[in-house]
This record gives sequence, structure tokens and C-alpha cells, in this order.
Amino acid sequence: MARDIQITIDCADPAALSAFWAEALGYRLQDPPPGYDTWDQALEALGVPQEKRNDASAVVDPGGSGPRLFFQRVPEGKQVKNRVHLDVRTAPGLEGEARMAALEEEAERLLGHGAVRLARHEPDPPLGAGFIIMADPEGNEFCLD
Repeated sequence: MARDIQITIDCADPAALSAFWAEALGYRLQDPPPGYDTWDQALEALGVPQEKRNDASAVVDPGGSGPRLFFQRVPEGKQVKNRVHLDVRTAPGLEGEARMAALEEEAERLLGHGAVRLARHEPDPPLGAGFIIMADPEGNEFCLD
């Protein structure tokens, strides 16, 4: 039996990083609990102190098929290369220059949202399709694939 998964990302600013990834993936911020119109209302009612209200955030796939991404504040900053990273499937089915053009277009869009471009790897047939390595606003690497 397959299991649902959640991807958890340690970070310094959960609200900002969840907003970036919602934009990057076409996700949306998770709705507040039933009975509340906003997260601020829910957190106030639950007695969460103001200084703790950015300790976590989550984004979800609006279609319900992708995993939930959960962002949690941690005290330490990123120190080394990720051992696990996300591949954002930007150009499925495209090859060659059309593929790389689609990847470049998405890279430019994400740069406008705080991403950083790290490297471009050209297509290397027969198995290498080409990809672009990026980092999110907190330095977590991901690939446009």
C-alpha cells in the first residue's frame, strides 16, 4: 500500500520560504483550521504568542495529488549541500533547445521571486536531457528539469 508523504524543510523564515515554493510549484498556502478565516485568527485563538507565529508554514497542491511541503523554523542556518533536493519538472516531454528554452524561462521567473541560479547543464544524449540548478531564497538547491 502506497503512503502519502510530506516533505519537511528546515529554514529560518517559514512564511517567506513557503510563499516562494507556492509560487515555484503552483501550490497554495494551506488553509487555516475550520472555523477560522485566517491563520492569524487561528493562532490568536490557540494562544500562540506573536513571536512563535512564524515557526511553521505549509503549502499544498491545489489538485490534491502532490505532497504537502512543511516548513519549520530551526535555529541553525544551512551549512552544506542538500542530500535531498526537489526536481521541478518544468519541461517534461521537451528535448534539445526547446527544453532548455523552457527551463531558462522558468529560471528567469523564479529569479524574480528570490531564487539564485547556480549552474546550467547542457543536454548530453542519449541519457542527459539538460537541466538548471537553482537555489531557493535560503540557499536550498533544486533543479529545473
